[in-house]
Amino acid sequence: MNRFEFISSIIGASIKISSNSIFFNQKENNPLLIGKGFPDLNKGPIKILKSVELKFNQMKNAAKKEGINIKIVSGYRSFQRQKLIWNKKYLNNQKQGLNPIENINKIIQYSTIPGTSRHHWGTEIDIIDENHNIKGDLLLEKNYYDNSFEALRLWMEKNSYKYGFILPYTKDKNRSGFLYEPWHYSYSKLSIPFLEEYIQLKMIDKIYDPEILGIEMLTKDFLYEYQKKFILGIDKKLLF
Repeated sequence: MNRFEFISSIIGASIKISSNSIFFNQKENNPLLIGKGFPDLNKGPIKILKSVELKFNQMKNAAKKEGINIKIVSGYRSFQRQKLIWNKKYLNNQKQGLNPIENINKIIQYSTIPGTSRHHWGTEIDIIDENHNIKGDLLLEKNYYDNSFEALRLWMEKNSYKYGFILPYTKDKNRSGFLYEPWHYSYSKLSIPFLEEYIQLKMIDKIYDPEILGIEMLTKDFLYEYQKKFILGIDKKLLF
């Protein structure tokens, strides 16, 4: 089965979700894991955990000695921010005539359901090489091959692990879930235990928000299948 078509096998367009079937309660478990908390973030323009920033700066300084200027263009995202991203894409797809199933299948090629993003943890970075001033969407695979950010990609593939950063969404064809993202790195020493806690505490049950467009499609069965194939569809080095 195509990794982006599995939704059709477990839900139908007419399925409705009960308002009490999945919910969020800030008093239980860990709201930080779904972007509803107050993590210890840095003071820079792009937020990440302070401890992650320390390791990133070490990596950045090492890369700079070899002519590569690593810049973070996306880091921590709150639940609200991820919801804005999701809803914007949903509306754009809707305008193109996509039905709810087609819409969600398209979004989850690269974007996560609010409450399920690794970017909620403050351990994830999307990076470019600031030495190159290119226009348009920077985070495209083509920019990292025979193009502006190729030297960055090659340097990261060779050196990032030395500083604890690992690529979650690899080019491995046997990996399920999101498409390959050569720009996205995870600080493994924190993200691995965060993922373990996320799964053990069943945080997937606590992301209900009526403002998420297409929420009627996100049944409990769908979310658990999504967890297995997308949230856990990462490089095995990042699994607990």
